[in-house]
Amino acid sequence: MSLSAFPVLVVHLLSYLTTTSGCMYPSHHWGDWNDSQLLPTIQKLMKGYNRYLRPNFNEGPVEIGMSLDIASIDAISEINMDYTATIFLRQRWRDSRLVFPGNESISVDGRLVSLLWIPDTFIPDSKRSFLHDVTVENRLIRIFSNGTVLYALRITATIACNMDLTKYPMDRQVCTLQLESWGYNLQDVVFYWTRGNDSVKGLDTLRLAQYSVESYHTTVSEAVYETGRVPEFPTCRMTADRKASLCFTLGKYPKLVLHFALRRNVLFFILETYVPSTLLVVLSWVSFWISQSSVPARTCIGVTTVLTMTTLMMGARTSLPNANCFIKAIDVYLGICFTFIFGALLEYACAHFYTMQHQTVEDLYRDLQREFNESNGNGSLPIVSTAQTKQSSKIGSTAEEPEEQTANSDTRNSAEPKEDTSKQGCGLSSVANASRRAASVFTVENPHNIDCHARTLFPMAFLFINILYWLYYLFL
Repeated sequence: MSLSAFPVLVVHLLSYLTTTSGCMYPSHHWGDWNDSQLLPTIQKLMKGYNRYLRPNFNEGPVEIGMSLDIASIDAISEINMDYTATIFLRQRWRDSRLVFPGNESISVDGRLVSLLWIPDTFIPDSKRSFLHDVTVENRLIRIFSNGTVLYALRITATIACNMDLTKYPMDRQVCTLQLESWGYNLQDVVFYWTRGNDSVKGLDTLRLAQYSVESYHTTVSEAVYETGRVPEFPTCRMTADRKASLCFTLGKYPKLVLHFALRRNVLFFILETYVPSTLLVVLSWVSFWISQSSVPARTCIGVTTVLTMTTLMMGARTSLPNANCFIKAIDVYLGICFTFIFGALLEYACAHFYTMQHQTVEDLYRDLQREFNESNGNGSLPIVSTAQTKQSSKIGSTAEEPEEQTANSDTRNSAEPKEDTSKQGCGLSSVANASRRAASVFTVENPHNIDCHARTLFPMAFLFINILYWLYYLFL
């Protein structure tokens, strides 16, 4: 059986069911046309209809109006940088070959869509998509008396969306939904939105888990692609081996774009990440009020907060793409918190070091004083001057020299070593004084003041950095 006889067979089958089973299929009236008159009309419309030729062939482009209903946006993935949406796509165009008398419209079974010419609309950024088919394919064909055809589809598609995550989770993403013609260029088909921005429905009432739709608008554009080889085209391009020339021409294709901006709800991340990390920083400050002699307590607090903060940082990155090009806002805040927690641990290490150093000096002085008290019976320590030390060393050194070399030396020759010795002594003493001054800078007289200063400096610095952080990421 040929393909052209298939519409005739369907029409005869419907006529047979209507005439033989009147109780099951009651007669309907379409204006002045009843079923007995309407069925031959459909048969007449399909007779000689060529679905391989577009309407207005050789007469101008076909104007196709588009409208969208966004049923749902199921998922938005930052890892894959895409979103999954279920949409109702409606397309309208006029086919003069389908004009019939009357003012009514005819709804045709969606399975008969293969008998009509339909646009080759596709979504260029789609990764995966499918047409719903429960209980039948979700298609709608409606033909109006003036030849206007309404073609509606229910599609679920996963569409790519380029995201900028530098301000995550205080970011704002702009995604698009593009509609293009696959094979017909602007000389054959023209796309337009039927009612401008009002052609898109459903975004105003859409509720998402992490986002809220901030705004949306529609635009009409065109896509430019290479259409193929044209040998007679005057401008050609040589191949890589310089042996042949390839000539291409560019074609402009219709394109409709829906832009919609999504604002992420930051409250979830405040409760999930920001508040716990801030409390961990405050918990690390508790060690400033614990005695420095309680080594296990302060060490346990410092190590526990560092490990907990590390676990929190790893958990916050599990739902994000592992891309080095993005330094996200949440990474900056977690890095700040980790720095303050680790700084509190280092503060106790420094305080404990200076405390032990100070106690060592005091114990050494106390032991020396006790020894001299036991030997001399008084509470004063003997003081040995530097001049006496130099004089004794000088006498010891000169006594070792031979007497005949000293007696035969000239006064001029003996004066030069004395001047050199005095200059060398001044240089060594200056270096010693400079080293003592440098060491005094790193010497803490009272190590307990380190904790007292840390109780003020750490909270004030953390508060100041938080103010700068939130001002930058929220308002800049």
